[in-house]
Amino acid sequence: MSENDLPSPPDVAGTSLSGTGTIVISAADDAALCRSTGVEPAGDGTAHPAWFFAASQVGMGRSVAGICEACEFDVNDGPMMTGSRVTFASALRTGIPYRVEGEIKGLTRKRSRTLGVMDLMEYELRLVEEAGGETVLVTTNSWALPRRELAA
Repeated sequence: MSENDLPSPPDVAGTSLSGTGTIVISAADDAALCRSTGVEPAGDGTAHPAWFFAASQVGMGRSVAGICEACEFDVNDGPMMTGSRVTFASALRTGIPYRVEGEIKGLTRKRSRTLGVMDLMEYELRLVEEAGGETVLVTTNSWALPRRELAA
């Protein structure tokens, strides 16, 4: 089966990943995260930047299994994170309620020498201050979904 003969991936672009509640980074949780990385908490109410990933993942409206299901992929087949990039508009803060907005940007099917046929999925999450509506950060995550059932 050539690259051109591969069946199209599911059309998931635009699938909402927006959460329904809020996430708050507590000062105690921030202190624990900071100390686990060998640094002291900032002490001025700013949270460690690593919270970009945890807060956006926890606050989104789907679990990892739910994202995989939307892509018609069984989470037990081993999705692999291939990248993450983030742009901060301002620092994360402890004690502030944030909501997560986001969506799957797309799914591209291709052939890999290592994995065989796979889908590359990209999704974007935005952490937004609940009170003022300011977007604090935008993160784009990329995953590889191996499609072993399409190996030929």
